[in-house]
Amino acid sequence: MKEIAIDLLWLRPKKVGGTEFYIRNLLDGLKELEDEFHFVLIAALDNADTFAHYLTDKRFRMITVNIRSETIGKRLIWQNLFENRFLKKNGLQICFSPVFFRPFFNGGVSWMNTVHDIQAYHYPKYHPFYEVAYSWLCWYANCLFSKKVIVISEYVKQDLVKYFHFKPEKIEVIYNPVAVEEPEDAVFETVREKYGVEKGEYYYTISQLIPHKNLMTLVSVMEKIKKEKLSLPHKLLISGVSGFRSDQLKELIREKGLEDEVCLTGFVENDVKFSLLKNCRAFLFPSVFEGFGMPPIEAMMLKAPVITTKCTCIPEVTQNQANYVEDPFSVDAWIAEMGKNPGGETKLDASVYEKGRISRRYLESIREFAEQGKR
Repeated sequence: MKEIAIDLLWLRPKKVGGTEFYIRNLLDGLKELEDEFHFVLIAALDNADTFAHYLTDKRFRMITVNIRSETIGKRLIWQNLFENRFLKKNGLQICFSPVFFRPFFNGGVSWMNTVHDIQAYHYPKYHPFYEVAYSWLCWYANCLFSKKVIVISEYVKQDLVKYFHFKPEKIEVIYNPVAVEEPEDAVFETVREKYGVEKGEYYYTISQLIPHKNLMTLVSVMEKIKKEKLSLPHKLLISGVSGFRSDQLKELIREKGLEDEVCLTGFVENDVKFSLLKNCRAFLFPSVFEGFGMPPIEAMMLKAPVITTKCTCIPEVTQNQANYVEDPFSVDAWIAEMGKNPGGETKLDASVYEKGRISRRYLESIREFAEQGKR
């Protein structure tokens, strides 16, 4: 198998949410395989060190580009004008991009992309105009010029076929790799002291702070619990990176006087995240749009009760094994489901998302793509 590039220039550590966990889980899974492969990690100046540990495996090597992932405009200009030339200069004619960003034209390089969703198409008002416009261009480039596209759920495949007229035979569905570790008790002691929570006495969610994630409904839920003194936990912790209009959510929390009840933790490392998941009363996932939705799966793997919505791909990826609210915007519907104190062993088939299994599927798909490129 010839050397194949993996484009990591887009990754801004701790700032891109679930896509970062996805690619790191995928690379971890590849490293665990015994198969022969030769991947070249194309990294930026400000993220290369976070991938350096893969270089202990001789099947990986890295090229660091003189560009920063966080300077998005300059990076995108460089990718469109110079990346193909750069790849060919380094003897690389096949490139896998784990996200939909890619040069508009192939330029002698065969591109294979993963599309996670078309969020900016469905919710353009929640994204800056330039981001929406560029996303549209990339989706069309994926459709016209990427020789193969991977999507992370059947829902995303249907979306691309319906709205951007992708050929179904060009798309392969591979779920995201999901990996959890049983948290140590000592970690929760730190969590308890920092956030003022006790085991089973708080709710937890993980989300980017953008409107369609529907976090404002959870804020209203906590307001009603407080005002009516309901016999439910009065604490909600929200972890995740900020997003467009996230200030509106923070202002709502202040306006309702819920600073003690609703805590925004920001990005948390895996050990803290897993501890918060393991010990919460229930994991709440109110999103009305997802291409996959990794957090509820992580929660279910750690045996935390999950209450979520029936929107988009969520029932698909949770295998209809979570607890679902019928109306995601109804405060009363959420409180009714939370009052049931859901628990018990989940019937989720976690093997479907095992990182070794998913990484092998990616490897097989990339190999097949490379063989087609030779022909």
